[in-house]
Amino acid sequence: MRYHLLFFLIGVILFTGCTDSKKDQKGTFIGGQIMNPYNPYFVLSKDNKTIDTLFLDQNNQFGKKLEDIEPGIYSFKHPPENQIMYLEPGDSVLVWLNTMQFDESLNFSGTGAAKSSFLLDMFLNNERNNNMMLSYYKINPTEFAEITDSIKKSRKNKLKVLNEKEQFSESFLKLANNSIDYDFYHLRERYTFLVKKYYNELAQQIPDDFNSYRKDLNFNDTQLKEYYGYLNFIEDHLRTLSIERCLDELDTNSNCFELHSVENIQYRINLADSLIEQNEIKNIFINRLAIQGLVFSNNAEKIDSILGILERINYKGENLPHLKQMATIQKRLLPGNNIGNLPLVTFEDEIVRLEDISNKKIVTYHWSLQAPEHYKWQHSIISNLREKYPELEFVGINIDEGSKQAWRNTVQAYNMNKNREYKLNSPDININLLKNYLNKLIFLDTDGTIINGKAQLNTPNFERQILEFLNE
Repeated sequence: MRYHLLFFLIGVILFTGCTDSKKDQKGTFIGGQIMNPYNPYFVLSKDNKTIDTLFLDQNNQFGKKLEDIEPGIYSFKHPPENQIMYLEPGDSVLVWLNTMQFDESLNFSGTGAAKSSFLLDMFLNNERNNNMMLSYYKINPTEFAEITDSIKKSRKNKLKVLNEKEQFSESFLKLANNSIDYDFYHLRERYTFLVKKYYNELAQQIPDDFNSYRKDLNFNDTQLKEYYGYLNFIEDHLRTLSIERCLDELDTNSNCFELHSVENIQYRINLADSLIEQNEIKNIFINRLAIQGLVFSNNAEKIDSILGILERINYKGENLPHLKQMATIQKRLLPGNNIGNLPLVTFEDEIVRLEDISNKKIVTYHWSLQAPEHYKWQHSIISNLREKYPELEFVGINIDEGSKQAWRNTVQAYNMNKNREYKLNSPDININLLKNYLNKLIFLDTDGTIINGKAQLNTPNFERQILEFLNE
């Protein structure tokens, strides 16, 4: 099938004139094929703005020559999945993927494809390194430093060898080297956070030069603003600094160790505001932190205080109206409020109220088709909880707007309990805001009164919260 795609697209490229000498090319060709597509389109975007939407034909293939493409990282989406690629004028890149294993099957070919392949390889390696952290963050800091040094050296060598063959542009080489550096910094930063928060004995052994990279940090690299490793590093760096502040300046029993406390959120928002000058980068983190603060606020005063922080730093980001809406939603989800009248759609397309689903106490969990890894993980845990706590009714609520058939297909494909899966039927609620609640569960009394609105799956005290809920 891939060879069929290649020959097909070679014909398209020849027809569109994309085989001229590279120095004379101004357009950029992008095409490909998607196996088992979720929908009939492929969306290319940059800076959260859609560049073009390419529709699939009867063979699930797409292709188009684009003009005026600037060199840089682009995002592409085949909802609910997404990834990044690097494009420059003159590139002719073919994308092949199978949605059954989106990232693992993803393949780039054609002129200029080696750049996107390199970034994809970095992404997959970072995924493996994230799993590695679960095994290695308890080891001696010197040993961890040697492991991360080795990872960085290996990636730099691979880039050097690849460049000898591909002769990358200076722009891409700079970005690739910086991405390797920030992935390296990210590993060091995550380790620092974990041991300083949880393993004081190891924290005392961290050598002075372990975080020496901090003196060279650039928080305003707009070339990297769409590179997940760069953004992940900044997020973790702010988090680590907040813990170090607790250790250096405050009582170790201070509430600032709690990452979702107003004090900690305020400190990190102020850090982002002072360290980052580029508003397009700064606002990413202020928005993320404000959302965290709102979602985990357990009373109206805390919610208002988060909005007060934004007012004090004179935050003017385009998401400010959404944050204010989130504050309203969060106030509705505080303990003591009643949401029993919430309308839901059953698998058979009937409307029911939340309070009428069961005579038992209810625990709601929430999911979206756009977060497949999350709902697979989530439903596996919920299945076990149903067996362990039959006294409770675990109710799944899909928050996506529309897509009823896609929702039903997913429920059936993953053997979810269709009698306990529902779809939200509240058009007045901003669905994009509700995505911030995917990690939260809501505990409800039999009449729909909220008892606990801040529980999270797989946190250390989760089952203790369930037992307390049962015994109330």
